[in-house]
Amino acid sequence: MIEKKQIKTEEEKVEFESKLLDLARVVHVRAGGKKLRFRAVIVTGNKRGQVGVGVATGLDVAQAIEKATFQSKRDMVEFPIVEDTIPHEVYAKFGAAEIILKPQRRGRGLVAGGPVRIICQLAGIKNISSKLIGPTRNKINNARATLKALEKLKTRILKVKTTT
Repeated sequence: MIEKKQIKTEEEKVEFESKLLDLARVVHVRAGGKKLRFRAVIVTGNKRGQVGVGVATGLDVAQAIEKATFQSKRDMVEFPIVEDTIPHEVYAKFGAAEIILKPQRRGRGLVAGGPVRIICQLAGIKNISSKLIGPTRNKINNARATLKALEKLKTRILKVKTTT
């Protein structure tokens, strides 16, 4: 009985891992002068089918990272993982960014680059092939297009015809 309670509490405890996708210095010009801030893009995931992207600005780097981490945990996307890959091919578009995610057989690995690779690693996908089709190389839009594609994933339900 004691062992069951310990296992249950370990399963309830969810560990999130975060990675910094992009850090930029941004300037807002007004009549009074320039206002310097930092923008952080953070990807957070639990390696079990949950991942989120957060974008935030702050007066210093630490504040921007903290705000972006909070936002990425708040805006999580949950999707199915079947045998370390996605259940089916999916396409998504966000702004100018377009992406195709394709499932791969075991042992193929993570064939993805840039933001897509980081998101897939933190989401727990081990075998996938992706292609960024859009003309943009904007990391934020590519990351959001990837999340939009992962949101579209569904587990396939095969309907069996019964003859009566």
